[in-house]
Amino acid sequence: MSHDDTVRPDPSATAQPSSPARVGVLGLGAMGLPMAEHLLAAHGALTIHSRTPKQQLVDQGARWVGTPRELAEASDAVLVMLPDLPELEALLEGADGLLAGAGELLVMIGSTSSSIGVRALDERLRANTEGRVRLVDCPVSGGEDGARAGTLSIMLGGEQADTDRAAALLALCGTPVRLGPLGAGEVAKSCNQMIVSATALALGEVTVLAERSGLDLDTLFDVLQGGYAGSNLTASRREKFVTGDDSPSGVAKYMVKDLRFAGEIAEATGTRGALLPALRAAFDELVEAGLGDRDLATTRRFTEQRG
Repeated sequence: MSHDDTVRPDPSATAQPSSPARVGVLGLGAMGLPMAEHLLAAHGALTIHSRTPKQQLVDQGARWVGTPRELAEASDAVLVMLPDLPELEALLEGADGLLAGAGELLVMIGSTSSSIGVRALDERLRANTEGRVRLVDCPVSGGEDGARAGTLSIMLGGEQADTDRAAALLALCGTPVRLGPLGAGEVAKSCNQMIVSATALALGEVTVLAERSGLDLDTLFDVLQGGYAGSNLTASRREKFVTGDDSPSGVAKYMVKDLRFAGEIAEATGTRGALLPALRAAFDELVEAGLGDRDLATTRRFTEQRG
């Protein structure tokens, strides 16, 4: 990737478009819902689709539609916040699918997905729609807190004109940064998830180690946050690690697929690292132990149960 690929969009491109944007959101879960609220505030109108209507968004002025086709008919750009590409592909085809209603449509994939899969889907959609439907990958980092606050890191990949447009549309959700061509955002997200998973695993392990050694965990986290071990994850999950509360915020099982995508990139680039295989094995074991539906802070419980 050249230095020129890793650039922030032009400031002028991130200003709100002069004409009203017809924006839709597909997927209104823990991340999609607060992002949709920001998009509604930014653009004054929003069309949404999910398995069930979200009354709080409708009350704020969004328009809920019953099918992906209706969503595409009402939108020039759609943000997809589904778990992965298979969930999106299931909504593309058929009489009520997204493609049935699509004219010129920019699909912004905010899911953490395979960079290889994103490129393959883009190639297929361009061929099947004569170029009317284009993709941008725009996975995000910052968790539910960042989604609510509008402070997400948004990792863009795609053609320059498309990523500039996506950056303008998503600016109120956080900081959009173009990493390069299509799939580059997903590569960046895989790098991000390696660091997040390693940090979560380390925090779970050191919490158990320190407590069994008689240390006060609040004092320990004060020290950690003030040094090189400090991070957004350490700060945001501190209370959960200290108290052992692993009730779900973002669930740990999604890290298995995220690390699998990182493995695809490692294989494609001939990168034989020491850390990634260990992380994949640890989170596979965590899910097999029945902890996958708990918060990432369940790495503390996971370590405790291992003995």
